[in-house]
Amino acid sequence: MAKRIKGHLIAVDQGEEILFSDFEDDGDMWSGEGPRERRKTIAFSEPFAQPPRVHCGLSMWDMDHGHNQRADLTTEEVTSDGFTVVFRTWGDTRIARVRIAWMAIGAAVDDDQWQLY
Repeated sequence: MAKRIKGHLIAVDQGEEILFSDFEDDGDMWSGEGPRERRKTIAFSEPFAQPPRVHCGLSMWDMDHGHNQRADLTTEEVTSDGFTVVFRTWGDTRIARVRIAWMAIGAAVDDDQWQLY
């Protein structure tokens, strides 16, 4: 679905985050089985005028080659201030580490437009 941005000010914010590293401490993404998920709340550098569109992708994953590689990456709870990234896996998949890259595009706050009430 397309999103039209009103006004002439468009903001872009981006970053990378290590979502988890479970190999060193035998965490559940590495040693567990069945449905598992990790969530991380990410704050934008500056607030957008309204919730932006957020694109998220894997920039690094370290997985055990002896098992099926299953991954689901999505964003939830997108607001003007930030969003939550959610990584899920299931079955016998063993994941040591995951880093994600993200980009948000939306209407920028216009300091010249203010509301009295």
